[in-house]
Amino acid sequence: RIVFLLLPLTLTFAVNAQTDSGVLAPETGIRPITLGETIEQALRHNFDVRIERYNPWLATYDFRIARGGYDPLFSASGEHSYSKSFTSLLTNSTSYSDQFRAGLTGSLPWGMTYGLQSALMDNDGRRIAGTSTPFQNSSGSEAYVSLTQPLLKNFWTDSTRLSISVAKNRIKFSEQALQLQLMSTVTDVEKAYYDLIFAQENVKVQEKALQLAEQLFTENKKRVEVGVLAPLDEKQAESQVAARRADLLTARQALNTQQNVLKNLITDDYAKLHDATLQSSEPLTAIAQTFSLQNSWNKGLTQRPDLLRAKLDLERAGIQLKYYKNQVFPQLDLFGTYGQAGSKSEFSGALDDMRDRNQPFYSYGIQLSIPLGNVAARNRYKQGKVTVQQALLTIKKLEQDVMVQIDDAIKNAQVTFERVDATHQASLYAAAALDAERKKLENGKSTSFVVLQLQRDLTAASSDEIRALADYNKALAQVAFVEATTLQRRKIDVTVK
Repeated sequence: RIVFLLLPLTLTFAVNAQTDSGVLAPETGIRPITLGETIEQALRHNFDVRIERYNPWLATYDFRIARGGYDPLFSASGEHSYSKSFTSLLTNSTSYSDQFRAGLTGSLPWGMTYGLQSALMDNDGRRIAGTSTPFQNSSGSEAYVSLTQPLLKNFWTDSTRLSISVAKNRIKFSEQALQLQLMSTVTDVEKAYYDLIFAQENVKVQEKALQLAEQLFTENKKRVEVGVLAPLDEKQAESQVAARRADLLTARQALNTQQNVLKNLITDDYAKLHDATLQSSEPLTAIAQTFSLQNSWNKGLTQRPDLLRAKLDLERAGIQLKYYKNQVFPQLDLFGTYGQAGSKSEFSGALDDMRDRNQPFYSYGIQLSIPLGNVAARNRYKQGKVTVQQALLTIKKLEQDVMVQIDDAIKNAQVTFERVDATHQASLYAAAALDAERKKLENGKSTSFVVLQLQRDLTAASSDEIRALADYNKALAQVAFVEATTLQRRKIDVTVK
């Protein structure tokens, strides 16, 4: 049982299996592997899986970034100012001022914005020439809170709440994308593994065909030497040997290609695995399966990641439509301010005024803003409704596609299973026909040409039988993929935290 665990912060996963194939070891030589081991290695090392695993992590960061819209903003400032002025040719004055301000602003999940502000001010001045009377020094302070609550536009939702909701939606979307990638990779590994078995067995078939051709050539050569056969029969047999040798070379090249296909799926370091020869350690078998089209449809329509992603796209369109609808309304805001002020000739006195609440102040009111025409908001809302309708049609089309794909996959599996028996019988008949014809040739009642033809028939029948077995197992893998049971079928649990 394989457990695939995705942790957005550490990106680690645990795989529990009975054995560890070690197929990624750098040593050369034959590496026997089971299908379960190839799947395990793909989950660990496949590049597409590793790349896709980052997307839930990235989507989680997008969600946290969106929530940052509620982070309060602290600000502080200090200012010193100086000025000098002349009121006449003999009189001038200078003044000094110091100001310190601090504030905290932000917004809340229900759309309210707030501000906490405070300030300290100190003014000092004096007059020179004409009089010695200084200006009166003054100090002041204030602290207040202000609140603004939208009542129409930005009341049901606003840009921050929109970003958060969409980000949550995209986390689920990325998780389904990961599920789809895992399903695709596991299915590709299964098909590549079965193709590897076919390639291996086909090499054996071609080797057997070459052996039979060489045996016939040797026998014909002896018959020609004793005058039983014409030299043409020897040349025909020799030609068959050359043809079978070419077929064997083609089969070996196909095996090498299939080796690379599987290696590319299960490793992230091809150089390490390049010199190893992967060899399947499981035989090709055909186990009869009972299919229920209705059950498969139910599974596909409720579990297919691509369909679930389309539904998440529809959900996102609905979230955006809700926001666009709210933006059509006028801006109607309820606002209020409350605070305390203080003023004395010194800082301490101004602060005492605030502490004693001698100078309270407040205000409240309502503000209405109506965009004339509001063309952009209205058309954005209309565009959002069209997007929702388009998303609905996309889901309906995808549902129909899923049903067709499942129907095709099941029928293909059923027909392929029937092909397994048919090709097996054809192989038996071809072997029996060749054996009988060889005996006739030994008794002088047949020709080398007929025997060569029956050898080719046997080779083709044997290859077709192996191909049918591989195709049937691949068809089962495809049925599991289109009905979204690939991971359950291989006992792979995916946990996203």
